[in-house]
Amino acid sequence: MKIYFSACSAALLGSAALLALSLVSAQQASKSQAPPRDKRNAAAKSAQRKIPCKTSQNSQTCYWTRGRLSVYEGGPPSYRLWKIGTHRILGIFNGPLHFPPTLEEYDEIPELPAILDTAYEADSQRMKRATGFTWTIPPSVFADFEVCPLEPEKEGEMQAVCIESAKNIFIKPDD
Repeated sequence: MKIYFSACSAALLGSAALLALSLVSAQQASKSQAPPRDKRNAAAKSAQRKIPCKTSQNSQTCYWTRGRLSVYEGGPPSYRLWKIGTHRILGIFNGPLHFPPTLEEYDEIPELPAILDTAYEADSQRMKRATGFTWTIPPSVFADFEVCPLEPEKEGEMQAVCIESAKNIFIKPDD
């Protein structure tokens, strides 16, 4: 009986050792095959929108424009983009999957590209350091915006769009 238990114990210990060895070698193999993680990969993942703006259905209609993004009072949408050099105002919404918006979504702040959120946060921190307060209404942002129309353009009417990305960002300080 003692021999049987000793043989079983040795077999179990041997199996456990082989299992542990195979797990370690599998982890090492997966580490060597995994692409190197760097800050750009992490930034790209965090920059992805939760609500898509540019989709395969509307990607052909997206375009770049220089404009001023501001918060307006009055009817929705509250975020609007003035196309510099024109009389056109674009209403900012979340994206094609959320357009037309429901009554609850009209009160929401639209999802903006991560780079704009970062610029707003940096300006808010700058203002807090300078005055001790942060702004309650975001300041105007001048930038080159990639917008995707959510409806056809109609003369004399605000066009619904979403903002896919932005570059050359300048936040106008409060006077």
